[in-house]
Amino acid sequence: MSYKEAQKKFAKIGIDTEKVIKDLGKIAISMHCWQGDDVGGFESVGGASNGIQTTGNYPGKATTPDQLMADIDFAMKLIPGQHRVNLHACYGIHKDKVVDRDKLGVEQFKPWVAWAKKNGYGLDFNPTFFSHANVVDGLTLSAPDPKIRKFWIDHGIQCLKIAEYMGKELKSPCTINFWCPDGFKDEPSDRIGPRKLMADSLDKIFKTKYDKKAVVPTFESKLFGIGVESYTVNSHEFVMQYAMKQKILALLDMGHFHLTESVADKISSFLLAFGKVAFHISRPVRWDSDHVIRQNDDLRACAQEIVKMGPENFIVALDYFDASICRVAAWVLGMRNMQKELLKAMLTPWKELKALQDAGEFTAQLVLQEEYKNYPADEVWTEFCKRNGVVADESWLKAVQKYEKDVLLKR
Repeated sequence: MSYKEAQKKFAKIGIDTEKVIKDLGKIAISMHCWQGDDVGGFESVGGASNGIQTTGNYPGKATTPDQLMADIDFAMKLIPGQHRVNLHACYGIHKDKVVDRDKLGVEQFKPWVAWAKKNGYGLDFNPTFFSHANVVDGLTLSAPDPKIRKFWIDHGIQCLKIAEYMGKELKSPCTINFWCPDGFKDEPSDRIGPRKLMADSLDKIFKTKYDKKAVVPTFESKLFGIGVESYTVNSHEFVMQYAMKQKILALLDMGHFHLTESVADKISSFLLAFGKVAFHISRPVRWDSDHVIRQNDDLRACAQEIVKMGPENFIVALDYFDASICRVAAWVLGMRNMQKELLKAMLTPWKELKALQDAGEFTAQLVLQEEYKNYPADEVWTEFCKRNGVVADESWLKAVQKYEKDVLLKR
């Protein structure tokens, strides 16, 4: 089937594919830099630790800022549209001497901003509350030692300043996401104490004045993790109430809930509570293992909610780190999968389906929900890619394999 034929078929159910192609091109997804080097950063030779774990040792990972930038640039050429890049604080570019995290500043991120300007990327940012000697007994902002808490408070404050710089320089709001690994492996005797300390530390960070037009702070929850199986300070409930009190956004991560929970079902409640939804797209397998996202039911359901409630109301970023496969391929596959599911959702007549639901016509609703799944979305995807100068089919993998042979495997 040609695009013109697909266009006519979709028109019969009230879908304007030209508008869909235009609207999909407006959705900028924030691509996570840490897929390129296994969440290592440029502070030391150590790997990810203290609440972060990467599995696999595939050859060719980036070990310098220039390599990481080059890998991101190459990946972006295989992804249709114009997107953003999400940085962690541990990716600061240090010259003669490594600046510790409580002293990080604009200077360490000027090269990233210059690179983003050159390539037309927006930047998003994250304080790095892990992989550091000051993560003591798994705690950062909730640590009982006031000196440890102050170190991380100062880090958070500096990161707000860096995010403000990024947002102003690039004339695009910088989302800064706060996530801490704090928690306990076994049952705690005191659950409220660490949360009081966490709230007090965050209060001190957010007392810092920042330009709210340039910075969008978000706060991320987690159910459990390796080493913190029994208790996380920043549980879903704690994060929700704190974000509402502080008037910032709570962030949903698809990998941070029980596997039987539907993250898609939470989205509408978040939108009602906050007016905007910050979202990390990931794929847990058994645990928050950050696998590359696939076009599965979970991703499809989330993409549908984003489309139904308006993509302009969402901040969408990817968050996984698979070191068992080619890291560049992992970026390209994940970004394209997200776009494909958004496209399929945009090619569905939700208004008509909602009308059937409201009228109690559940038989017709179910039948049409299923039939529309088989409409020719691939032809629209091919046209979208063509207009963006990107290959639509799996032949992009050949380009990655050549890059791997010529660049990655020579590192």
